[in-house]
Amino acid sequence: MLSVKEVDAKLARLRTRSSARDQRMRDVLSVRQGDISKVYPAMFSEEYPKPLVANFIDVAARDLAEAMAPLPSFNCSATNMVSDAARKAADTRTRIANFYVTNSDLQLQMYTAADWYNTYGLGIGMVEMDFEDNNPRIRMLNPFGTYPELDRYGRVLSVMQVIVTDAETLAAQYPEYYDLILGRNQYGLSSPYISMVKYHDKDQDLLYLPERKNLVLSRTPNILGRPMASVIMRSSLDGEARGQFDDVLSVQLARARFAILQIQAAEKSIQAPIAIPQDVQELALGPDSIMRSANPQGIRRVSLELPPGVFTESGVLERELRLGARYPESRSGNIDASVVTGRGVQALQAGFDTQIKAAQAQFARMFQELISVCFEADEKVFGGIPKTIKGTDDGTPYVLKYTPSRDIKGEYGVDVRYGIMSGMDPNRAIIALLQMRSDKLVSRDYVRREIPMDLNVTQEEQRVDIEEMRDSLRVAVAQYAQAIPALAAQGQDPSEIISRIASVIQGRQKGQSLESVIEKAFTPEPPPAQQMPPMAPGMEQQLPAAGAAPAPASQQPPQEQAGQAPAAGQKPDIAQLLAGITGAA
Repeated sequence: MLSVKEVDAKLARLRTRSSARDQRMRDVLSVRQGDISKVYPAMFSEEYPKPLVANFIDVAARDLAEAMAPLPSFNCSATNMVSDAARKAADTRTRIANFYVTNSDLQLQMYTAADWYNTYGLGIGMVEMDFEDNNPRIRMLNPFGTYPELDRYGRVLSVMQVIVTDAETLAAQYPEYYDLILGRNQYGLSSPYISMVKYHDKDQDLLYLPERKNLVLSRTPNILGRPMASVIMRSSLDGEARGQFDDVLSVQLARARFAILQIQAAEKSIQAPIAIPQDVQELALGPDSIMRSANPQGIRRVSLELPPGVFTESGVLERELRLGARYPESRSGNIDASVVTGRGVQALQAGFDTQIKAAQAQFARMFQELISVCFEADEKVFGGIPKTIKGTDDGTPYVLKYTPSRDIKGEYGVDVRYGIMSGMDPNRAIIALLQMRSDKLVSRDYVRREIPMDLNVTQEEQRVDIEEMRDSLRVAVAQYAQAIPALAAQGQDPSEIISRIASVIQGRQKGQSLESVIEKAFTPEPPPAQQMPPMAPGMEQQLPAAGAAPAPASQQPPQEQAGQAPAAGQKPDIAQLLAGITGAA
């Protein structure tokens, strides 16, 4: 476990190594905030301290982040899909994983995290323990001021985040260190800004203040024994984190500078000097002023000659800005394509779709690692605590009670899919799915898992099966009703069929389920109990008692002889009938 002094020395080394990266992040942040004059102070004057054009980089970054922000589907698969118990356990883990996502407000965080990924070229997520709710939480970190350390396989070794805040706010959060945080400025009019460092590795979570002699605010051991963070980086040639708009800041500057020059040219053209003939002795200014001259057409403002390519250069800069930012013109509503076929629209958005697909592949890997850490932390930290979670599956609310040690059982894997619709417009994606399914290239389960929405695959399969069985029952009842005309034509009584179908309709009107109504209506009536024939006098005494052994053959009554009439109340057997027929003959 590193000491505070060693962590602070490590921070100094990481800051020195990442100085160029921090400068790029600082520049693009200033441009996004509209302070491009901080990046290029010599290009702006006191008369025009701000750019006079729309902040194209901020608009494109927000639109791209909103397109990347939707979350994928999270599903846990069973090792044995044939076993109902394994599928039920996988369904439980799926609901637990979606609870982690919902409880962490990950969808709202993704709008900012996707913006950070596009702007800075980094995406950092971390799992933290919420001991009030006894649940792990996923939190996305701002890459600006965060220094992750990775091994050669891309696995996280440590994450260090520097947060700049004011001492007053920090002292309110940690009242036990109030005097030490404020220091000598505790009676001043304003509190200075100080840096707070958060360090995380496989051994510890450390929180300290470098400006206050490395004052330690919090230090807790890492229970899992491995870093609970995941880092993704936008692809680059040199392995350095680079945002999508780092190379177009100068183009945005040129566009803003050109707009200022156009405004100045228009202003000079309006305020140009007035040329008047020599016979004009008095110059009248103002509205409805009158000037007398023998050559009135000679009274005019001196024209300002501008090259014809000046105004077209603004469009050239805008196209260069879109090309460098990989932002298609169709996203702004300027569509020069066929609305009927849509081919031009697809061609214009092709680059935009590939960006989304590449980014979502990175986010899928990060979410898979973070959800796996949540499973492990929930089992090892809160393993014996019974929990009750609430959520929705396809709009249907549910309540699930689970115990992490019993329901997780070391199964930390999760399947994160953005689906085949990733990077494609919905029309093409749906057609592709239907074509693959009709040709039996993929299964229904695969199609359901590829849909990028909050879908419980197991429960949806059960719903489809229930719907198909109910449709089969409807068809069976309808075919049963078609037998009524045939029975009536044959002169038979169809009242039983009519009454059963009427009972089904009445049950549905009362709100009962179709299967229960049909089961009740078509249940056969129990047969009537068979009555024993009356016995001859004295036969009751010859019957053995219940559980008693039968009487021996010597004690049994003798059978009637052939041709002898049966006793009163007894039916004749076949031998007696044959004997009677023979005697009659």
